Amino acid sequence: MKSLNYIDVFAGAGGLSEGFSRAGFQALAHVEADANACATLCTRLAYRYLKQNNSIGIYEAYLKDEISRDDLLATIPSKILDSVIHESISAESLDSIFARIDIRLGRRRVDLVIGGPPCQAYSLVGRSRDPHGMKKDARNYLFRHYASFLSRYFPKFFVFENVLGLLSAGNSKYFDEMRELFGQIGYAVDFKILKAEDFGVMQKRRRVFIVGRYNAKSFQIPDFPLVENKWSVHKHLFADLPHLAPGEEMRIAQYTKPTNEYLETTQIRNGLKFTSQHIARPHNVRDLKIYSIAVDKWLNENSRLKYPELPEALKSHKNVHSFGDRYKVVDPNGLSHTVVAHIAKDGHYYIYPDKNQIRSISVREAARLQSFPDDYYFEGGRTAAFRQIGNAVPPLMAEAVAKEIKAL
Repeated sequence: MKSLNYIDVFAGAGGLSEGFSRAGFQALAHVEADANACATLCTRLAYRYLKQNNSIGIYEAYLKDEISRDDLLATIPSKILDSVIHESISAESLDSIFARIDIRLGRRRVDLVIGGPPCQAYSLVGRSRDPHGMKKDARNYLFRHYASFLSRYFPKFFVFENVLGLLSAGNSKYFDEMRELFGQIGYAVDFKILKAEDFGVMQKRRRVFIVGRYNAKSFQIPDFPLVENKWSVHKHLFADLPHLAPGEEMRIAQYTKPTNEYLETTQIRNGLKFTSQHIARPHNVRDLKIYSIAVDKWLNENSRLKYPELPEALKSHKNVHSFGDRYKVVDPNGLSHTVVAHIAKDGHYYIYPDKNQIRSISVREAARLQSFPDDYYFEGGRTAAFRQIGNAVPPLMAEAVAKEIKAL
């Protein structure tokens, strides 16, 4: 049976693509505006090519800084790397993007379009921070550019993912308009709200998935097999990673414990004898004191630290209402709260749950919370890596969706 292909638009760092690749789909093209995310996509393509050709040692050498990025990419056929199209999707750029995809497509048909526009315009947080409630944000209408890929290639299916706020943004006018638009192009459409934890992801994360089937009278998204999420963050997800001090950077981190059932079944530990990017951001003395109080309160009282509860010496402003929930410890005994892109700006919302490691979580720990495998490398440095991770679709979640689409 031939492999089904897909185009990933607004691809980000490739969380959605990772899931579809695992399910046996082949990437025809990834379209992404962010340069660091595009570099990450190329690095992941290099990993897959080298693994398939029994040359994973080259990839390991890159992770260990034994060869340069240029040396790594020189081993990969250009036709593979050319699948990453570094373009901002707009009315002005669509023709050039289509031209590049058409060259790669040849006489083949596109089987699937996947992706989701940047979510800031639809998110509840984004609306609360913007003085106009995001009503004037052009990103509200990026779904129209997504639809341009459907009307150009008429794939058998499409998968559109976004935040829960999409359903209510603009009193649902954007959601209603996109469903009507998809229908006009020829797609029977259904949507579901999916919980990442139902697929084994170690965080509470809600996302809307809209799926369309071309030239069908009706379509209903099938029920997904759900996972009993019986694991915990501290015991199963973080336990084998070495201790870190604030600001410490382990580009290569050796595991301190054998793998476990969770890490094996989710493919987070999937072959390499080490992981990378176990990097913690630095913190000042004041923040470390606050983190220590927050960890104590969470571990001993199972309650969150509120800003008004801080000793006066640790308070930096008098606004005790706007930032009341600023400091949040990752739950060690269950699931983490949602990982979002704001993790790139500060670590206050993602404090490591252990008195022996007073710091915010590392890049690798954030990637694990999103279910990225340990051999996934994020380009661009610590801040860029955090942003890419926070914006991503968890690969475990994406893989479950991909398998159901493949079975239709």
